[in-house]
Amino acid sequence: MKQRNVIAIDLAKNTFQVVGLTRTGNVTMDKPMSRKRLETHLARQKPSLVAMESCGGAQHWGRQAETYGHEVRLLPPRQVKPYRQGHKTDSKDALAIGIACLQPKIKCAGVMSLEQQSLQSDKRVQEHLSDQLTATGNLLRALVAEFGVVIPTGKAALRRRFPEILADAENGLPLSVRESLHEAWRLWQQQEQSLKELEALLSRREQEVPACKRLAQLESVGSKNAVGLYVALGDGRQFKNGREAAACIGVTPKQKSTAGKVKLGSIGKYQGNQRLRSSLIVGARSVVNALAKRAPRNDKERWLKALIDRRGPGRAAVALANKTVRTAWAMLFYNTSYQPALST
Repeated sequence: MKQRNVIAIDLAKNTFQVVGLTRTGNVTMDKPMSRKRLETHLARQKPSLVAMESCGGAQHWGRQAETYGHEVRLLPPRQVKPYRQGHKTDSKDALAIGIACLQPKIKCAGVMSLEQQSLQSDKRVQEHLSDQLTATGNLLRALVAEFGVVIPTGKAALRRRFPEILADAENGLPLSVRESLHEAWRLWQQQEQSLKELEALLSRREQEVPACKRLAQLESVGSKNAVGLYVALGDGRQFKNGREAAACIGVTPKQKSTAGKVKLGSIGKYQGNQRLRSSLIVGARSVVNALAKRAPRNDKERWLKALIDRRGPGRAAVALANKTVRTAWAMLFYNTSYQPALST
Protein backbone atom coordinates (compact mmCIF):
# COMPACT_ATOMS: atom_id res chain seq x y z
CA MET A 1 0.00 0.00 0.00
CA LYS A 2 1.23 3.52 -0.76
CA GLN A 3 2.25 5.41 2.36
CA ARG A 4 -0.41 8.13 2.32
CA ASN A 5 -2.19 10.10 4.99
CA VAL A 6 -5.65 8.83 5.89
CA ILE A 7 -8.93 10.75 5.76
CA ALA A 8 -11.56 8.74 7.64
CA ILE A 9 -15.19 9.82 7.18
CA ASP A 10 -18.19 8.75 9.25
CA LEU A 11 -20.98 9.21 6.71
CA ALA A 12 -24.35 10.80 7.45
CA LYS A 13 -27.02 12.80 5.61
CA ASN A 14 -25.85 16.34 6.31
CA THR A 15 -23.10 16.40 8.95
CA PHE A 16 -20.01 14.21 8.51
CA GLN A 17 -17.35 13.47 11.11
CA VAL A 18 -13.88 13.66 9.52
CA VAL A 19 -10.72 12.33 11.17
CA GLY A 20 -7.28 12.84 9.70
CA LEU A 21 -4.49 10.33 10.44
CA THR A 22 -0.82 10.31 9.54
CA ARG A 23 0.76 7.25 8.00
CA THR A 24 1.93 6.27 11.50
CA GLY A 25 -1.57 6.52 13.01
CA ASN A 26 -1.38 9.91 14.75
CA VAL A 27 -4.59 11.97 14.72
CA THR A 28 -4.16 15.33 12.98
CA MET A 29 -7.79 16.40 12.71
CA ASP A 30 -11.15 15.47 14.21
CA LYS A 31 -14.13 17.68 13.40
CA PRO A 32 -17.60 17.65 11.83
CA MET A 33 -18.22 19.04 8.35
CA SER A 34 -21.21 19.89 6.19
CA ARG A 35 -21.67 18.34 2.76
CA LYS A 36 -20.29 21.39 0.95
CA ARG A 37 -17.37 21.75 3.32
CA LEU A 38 -16.47 18.07 3.02
CA GLU A 39 -16.33 18.31 -0.76
CA THR A 40 -14.11 21.40 -0.50
CA HIS A 41 -11.88 19.64 2.02
CA LEU A 42 -11.41 16.62 -0.26
CA ALA A 43 -10.59 18.88 -3.19
CA ARG A 44 -7.89 20.76 -1.24
CA GLN A 45 -6.12 17.77 0.30
CA LYS A 46 -3.15 16.13 -1.37
CA PRO A 47 -3.77 12.57 -2.62
CA SER A 48 -4.64 10.52 0.46
CA LEU A 49 -6.28 7.28 1.49
CA VAL A 50 -9.99 8.05 2.03
CA ALA A 51 -11.80 5.47 4.16
CA MET A 52 -15.55 5.12 4.74
CA GLU A 53 -18.00 2.44 5.75
CA SER A 54 -19.84 0.87 2.79
CA CYS A 55 -23.24 2.28 3.72
CA GLY A 56 -25.72 4.70 2.16
CA GLY A 57 -23.97 7.46 0.22
CA ALA A 58 -20.58 5.73 0.23
CA GLN A 59 -20.56 5.14 -3.52
CA HIS A 60 -21.25 8.81 -4.26
CA TRP A 61 -18.54 10.06 -1.94
CA GLY A 62 -16.15 7.38 -3.13
CA ARG A 63 -16.51 8.59 -6.73
CA GLN A 64 -16.14 12.21 -5.58
CA ALA A 65 -12.91 11.40 -3.72
CA GLU A 66 -11.49 9.53 -6.71
CA THR A 67 -12.03 12.55 -8.96
CA TYR A 68 -9.65 14.48 -6.67
CA GLY A 69 -6.95 11.81 -6.94
CA HIS A 70 -7.58 10.02 -3.65
CA GLU A 71 -7.46 6.26 -3.10
CA VAL A 72 -10.79 5.08 -1.68
CA ARG A 73 -11.47 2.18 0.68
CA LEU A 74 -15.04 1.22 1.52
CA LEU A 75 -15.11 -1.01 4.58
CA PRO A 76 -17.94 -3.34 5.65
CA PRO A 77 -19.29 -2.06 9.01
CA ARG A 78 -18.67 -5.40 10.74
CA GLN A 79 -14.94 -5.06 9.98
CA VAL A 80 -14.87 -1.59 11.53
CA LYS A 81 -16.75 -2.39 14.77
CA PRO A 82 -13.86 -4.27 16.51
CA TYR A 83 -11.68 -1.14 16.32
CA ARG A 84 -14.15 1.22 18.02
CA GLN A 85 -13.26 1.90 21.64
CA GLY A 86 -15.58 3.27 24.31
CA HIS A 87 -19.02 4.67 23.65
CA LYS A 88 -20.41 4.91 20.14
CA THR A 89 -19.92 8.47 18.95
CA ASP A 90 -19.33 9.97 15.52
CA SER A 91 -15.73 10.83 16.43
CA LYS A 92 -14.91 7.32 17.66
CA ASP A 93 -16.66 5.76 14.66
CA ALA A 94 -14.55 7.83 12.26
CA LEU A 95 -11.36 6.99 14.18
CA ALA A 96 -12.24 3.27 14.07
CA ILE A 97 -12.73 3.53 10.28
CA GLY A 98 -9.28 5.13 9.94
CA ILE A 99 -7.59 2.46 12.08
CA ALA A 100 -9.40 -0.41 10.33
CA CYS A 101 -8.40 0.73 6.85
CA LEU A 102 -4.70 0.53 7.80
CA GLN A 103 -4.94 -3.13 8.82
CA PRO A 104 -3.20 -5.65 6.53
CA LYS A 105 -5.39 -7.82 4.28
CA ILE A 106 -8.53 -5.86 5.16
CA LYS A 107 -11.38 -6.72 2.78
CA CYS A 108 -12.91 -3.68 1.06
CA ALA A 109 -15.86 -3.08 -1.24
CA GLY A 110 -15.25 -1.60 -4.68
CA VAL A 111 -16.35 1.86 -5.82
CA MET A 112 -18.98 1.48 -8.51
CA SER A 113 -19.07 3.43 -11.74
CA LEU A 114 -22.19 5.43 -12.58
CA GLU A 115 -23.12 2.70 -15.07
CA GLN A 116 -22.88 0.00 -12.40
CA GLN A 117 -24.79 2.13 -9.91
CA SER A 118 -27.65 2.77 -12.34
CA LEU A 119 -27.86 -0.93 -13.23
CA GLN A 120 -27.89 -1.83 -9.55
CA SER A 121 -30.76 0.62 -8.99
CA ASP A 122 -32.75 -0.96 -11.83
CA LYS A 123 -32.13 -4.43 -10.43
CA ARG A 124 -33.03 -3.42 -6.86
CA VAL A 125 -36.38 -2.00 -8.06
CA GLN A 126 -37.03 -5.20 -10.03
CA GLU A 127 -36.28 -7.33 -6.97
CA HIS A 128 -38.50 -5.11 -4.80
CA LEU A 129 -41.42 -5.45 -7.22
CA SER A 130 -40.87 -9.22 -7.39
CA ASP A 131 -40.99 -9.45 -3.59
CA GLN A 132 -44.16 -7.34 -3.48
CA LEU A 133 -45.84 -9.47 -6.14
CA THR A 134 -45.03 -12.63 -4.20
CA ALA A 135 -46.30 -11.10 -0.95
CA THR A 136 -49.58 -9.96 -2.52
CA GLY A 137 -50.10 -13.38 -4.14
CA ASN A 138 -49.50 -15.11 -0.79
CA LEU A 139 -51.98 -12.74 0.85
CA LEU A 140 -54.68 -13.58 -1.70
CA ARG A 141 -54.13 -17.33 -1.31
CA ALA A 142 -54.14 -17.14 2.49
CA LEU A 143 -57.33 -15.06 2.72
CA VAL A 144 -59.45 -17.29 0.47
CA ALA A 145 -58.01 -20.41 2.11
CA GLU A 146 -59.64 -19.29 5.38
CA PHE A 147 -63.00 -19.69 3.61
CA GLY A 148 -62.15 -23.14 2.28
CA VAL A 149 -61.03 -22.08 -1.22
CA VAL A 150 -57.59 -23.40 -2.15
CA ILE A 151 -55.53 -22.05 -5.07
CA PRO A 152 -52.63 -24.15 -6.46
CA THR A 153 -49.13 -22.70 -6.35
CA GLY A 154 -47.76 -20.65 -9.21
CA LYS A 155 -48.64 -17.35 -10.86
CA ALA A 156 -50.50 -19.03 -13.72
CA ALA A 157 -52.86 -20.82 -11.33
CA LEU A 158 -53.52 -17.61 -9.38
CA ARG A 159 -54.11 -15.67 -12.60
CA ARG A 160 -56.60 -18.27 -13.81
CA ARG A 161 -58.43 -19.12 -10.59
CA PHE A 162 -58.87 -15.83 -8.76
CA PRO A 163 -61.28 -14.19 -11.24
CA GLU A 164 -63.32 -17.40 -11.14
CA ILE A 165 -63.37 -17.28 -7.33
CA LEU A 166 -64.59 -13.67 -7.30
CA ALA A 167 -67.29 -14.45 -9.87
CA ASP A 168 -68.54 -17.60 -8.09
CA ALA A 169 -71.44 -16.64 -5.83
CA GLU A 170 -71.70 -20.08 -4.25
CA ASN A 171 -68.16 -20.73 -3.02
CA GLY A 172 -68.74 -19.51 0.52
CA LEU A 173 -67.01 -16.13 0.26
CA PRO A 174 -69.06 -13.49 2.14
CA LEU A 175 -70.18 -10.53 0.04
CA SER A 176 -68.57 -8.15 2.55
CA VAL A 177 -65.07 -9.50 1.85
CA ARG A 178 -65.29 -9.68 -1.94
CA GLU A 179 -64.75 -5.95 -2.40
CA SER A 180 -61.46 -5.89 -0.49
CA LEU A 181 -60.32 -9.07 -2.27
CA HIS A 182 -61.13 -7.43 -5.60
CA GLU A 183 -58.92 -4.43 -4.70
CA ALA A 184 -56.08 -6.76 -3.65
CA TRP A 185 -56.49 -8.65 -6.94
CA ARG A 186 -56.25 -5.38 -8.89
CA LEU A 187 -53.08 -4.54 -6.95
CA TRP A 188 -51.55 -7.91 -7.86
CA GLN A 189 -52.32 -7.33 -11.55
CA GLN A 190 -50.74 -3.85 -11.43
CA GLN A 191 -47.63 -5.23 -9.73
CA GLU A 192 -47.33 -8.02 -12.29
CA GLN A 193 -47.54 -5.53 -15.17
CA SER A 194 -44.98 -3.21 -13.55
CA LEU A 195 -42.63 -6.15 -13.01
CA LYS A 196 -42.93 -7.22 -16.66
CA GLU A 197 -42.10 -3.69 -17.82
CA LEU A 198 -39.06 -3.45 -15.53
CA GLU A 199 -37.77 -6.87 -16.58
CA ALA A 200 -38.05 -5.75 -20.21
CA LEU A 201 -36.07 -2.64 -19.27
CA LEU A 202 -33.36 -4.78 -17.69
CA SER A 203 -33.16 -6.89 -20.84
CA ARG A 204 -32.70 -3.76 -22.94
CA ARG A 205 -30.07 -2.41 -20.56
CA GLU A 206 -28.20 -5.73 -20.74
CA GLN A 207 -28.00 -5.36 -24.52
CA GLU A 208 -26.78 -1.76 -24.22
CA VAL A 209 -23.88 -2.53 -21.84
CA PRO A 210 -21.08 -4.45 -23.64
CA ALA A 211 -19.85 -6.18 -20.46
CA CYS A 212 -23.34 -7.51 -19.65
CA LYS A 213 -23.82 -8.65 -23.23
CA ARG A 214 -20.58 -10.65 -23.05
CA LEU A 215 -21.44 -12.16 -19.67
CA ALA A 216 -24.83 -13.34 -20.97
CA GLN A 217 -22.97 -15.72 -23.31
CA LEU A 218 -21.98 -17.90 -20.34
CA GLU A 219 -23.94 -21.10 -19.74
CA SER A 220 -26.65 -20.67 -17.09
CA VAL A 221 -26.34 -16.86 -17.20
CA GLY A 222 -29.25 -14.88 -18.60
CA SER A 223 -30.01 -11.16 -18.61
CA LYS A 224 -30.66 -10.89 -14.86
CA ASN A 225 -27.53 -12.81 -13.85
CA ALA A 226 -25.40 -10.92 -16.37
CA VAL A 227 -26.48 -7.62 -14.83
CA GLY A 228 -25.99 -9.02 -11.32
CA LEU A 229 -22.47 -10.24 -12.09
CA TYR A 230 -21.46 -6.93 -13.65
CA VAL A 231 -22.83 -4.96 -10.69
CA ALA A 232 -21.03 -7.24 -8.20
CA LEU A 233 -17.69 -7.58 -10.01
CA GLY A 234 -17.36 -4.35 -12.00
CA ASP A 235 -14.13 -4.45 -13.97
CA GLY A 236 -12.73 -7.10 -11.60
CA ARG A 237 -9.91 -4.85 -10.35
CA GLN A 238 -10.93 -5.05 -6.69
CA PHE A 239 -10.28 -8.82 -6.66
CA LYS A 240 -6.87 -10.46 -6.90
CA ASN A 241 -8.21 -13.51 -8.70
CA GLY A 242 -11.34 -15.41 -9.62
CA ARG A 243 -11.47 -17.26 -6.31
CA GLU A 244 -11.77 -13.98 -4.39
CA ALA A 245 -14.63 -12.97 -6.67
CA ALA A 246 -16.37 -16.31 -6.10
CA ALA A 247 -15.89 -15.98 -2.34
CA CYS A 248 -17.40 -12.47 -2.42
CA ILE A 249 -20.56 -13.78 -4.08
CA GLY A 250 -20.64 -16.81 -1.75
CA VAL A 251 -20.14 -19.84 -4.00
CA THR A 252 -16.96 -21.12 -2.32
CA PRO A 253 -17.02 -23.69 0.51
CA LYS A 254 -16.48 -22.63 4.09
CA GLN A 255 -12.97 -23.46 5.26
CA LYS A 256 -11.80 -24.54 8.69
CA SER A 257 -8.10 -25.23 9.22
CA THR A 258 -6.04 -26.10 12.27
CA ALA A 259 -2.60 -27.63 12.78
CA GLY A 260 -2.03 -27.72 9.04
CA LYS A 261 -5.22 -29.66 8.38
CA VAL A 262 -7.77 -28.03 6.09
CA LYS A 263 -11.43 -29.04 6.12
CA LEU A 264 -13.86 -27.72 3.52
CA GLY A 265 -17.57 -27.59 4.23
CA SER A 266 -20.64 -26.49 2.32
CA ILE A 267 -21.24 -22.95 1.14
CA GLY A 268 -22.48 -20.59 3.83
CA LYS A 269 -26.22 -19.98 3.80
CA TYR A 270 -25.95 -16.29 4.71
CA GLN A 271 -22.59 -15.35 3.23
CA GLY A 272 -21.96 -13.31 0.11
CA ASN A 273 -24.54 -11.93 -2.29
CA GLN A 274 -27.45 -14.20 -1.42
CA ARG A 275 -29.81 -13.22 -4.25
CA LEU A 276 -27.18 -13.46 -6.97
CA ARG A 277 -25.77 -16.70 -5.58
CA SER A 278 -29.22 -18.28 -5.47
CA SER A 279 -29.99 -17.15 -9.02
CA LEU A 280 -26.67 -18.48 -10.33
CA ILE A 281 -27.23 -21.86 -8.67
CA VAL A 282 -30.76 -22.08 -10.12
CA GLY A 283 -29.30 -21.41 -13.58
CA ALA A 284 -26.58 -23.98 -12.99
CA ARG A 285 -29.18 -26.57 -11.96
CA SER A 286 -30.94 -26.13 -15.31
CA VAL A 287 -27.65 -26.92 -17.07
CA VAL A 288 -27.07 -29.93 -14.80
CA ASN A 289 -30.60 -31.25 -15.40
CA ALA A 290 -30.24 -30.89 -19.16
CA LEU A 291 -26.86 -32.64 -19.15
CA ALA A 292 -28.29 -35.57 -17.19
CA LYS A 293 -30.51 -36.37 -20.21
CA ARG A 294 -27.78 -36.43 -22.87
CA ALA A 295 -24.12 -37.25 -23.43
CA PRO A 296 -21.46 -34.56 -22.80
CA ARG A 297 -20.23 -32.74 -25.90
CA ASN A 298 -16.99 -31.08 -24.73
CA ASP A 299 -14.39 -31.09 -21.96
CA LYS A 300 -16.37 -28.79 -19.68
CA GLU A 301 -19.48 -30.93 -19.94
CA ARG A 302 -17.43 -34.08 -19.36
CA TRP A 303 -16.03 -32.50 -16.19
CA LEU A 304 -19.54 -31.58 -15.07
CA LYS A 305 -20.95 -35.00 -15.94
CA ALA A 306 -18.23 -36.74 -13.93
CA LEU A 307 -18.90 -34.41 -11.00
CA ILE A 308 -22.61 -35.20 -11.14
CA ASP A 309 -21.90 -38.93 -11.04
CA ARG A 310 -19.35 -38.55 -8.25
CA ARG A 311 -20.94 -35.92 -5.95
CA GLY A 312 -24.55 -35.56 -7.08
CA PRO A 313 -26.45 -32.86 -9.00
CA GLY A 314 -26.69 -30.41 -6.09
CA ARG A 315 -22.95 -30.10 -5.48
CA ALA A 316 -22.33 -30.13 -9.23
CA ALA A 317 -24.63 -27.11 -9.65
CA VAL A 318 -22.76 -25.19 -6.95
CA ALA A 319 -19.42 -26.10 -8.55
CA LEU A 320 -20.67 -24.88 -11.93
CA ALA A 321 -21.86 -21.61 -10.36
CA ASN A 322 -18.37 -21.24 -8.82
CA LYS A 323 -16.74 -21.80 -12.21
CA THR A 324 -19.18 -19.34 -13.82
CA VAL A 325 -18.18 -16.57 -11.41
CA ARG A 326 -14.48 -17.23 -11.94
CA THR A 327 -14.93 -17.16 -15.70
CA ALA A 328 -16.97 -13.96 -15.45
CA TRP A 329 -14.22 -12.33 -13.39
CA ALA A 330 -11.59 -13.28 -16.00
CA MET A 331 -13.77 -11.89 -18.81
CA LEU A 332 -14.21 -8.57 -16.99
CA PHE A 333 -10.62 -8.31 -15.77
CA TYR A 334 -9.04 -9.05 -19.15
CA ASN A 335 -11.89 -7.49 -21.18
CA THR A 336 -12.41 -10.63 -23.26
CA SER A 337 -15.39 -12.51 -24.67
CA TYR A 338 -16.44 -15.97 -23.59
CA GLN A 339 -14.66 -18.75 -25.40
CA PRO A 340 -16.82 -21.86 -25.01
CA ALA A 341 -15.19 -25.26 -25.11
CA LEU A 342 -15.20 -26.70 -28.61
CA SER A 343 -17.29 -29.78 -29.29
CA THR A 344 -15.30 -32.99 -29.61
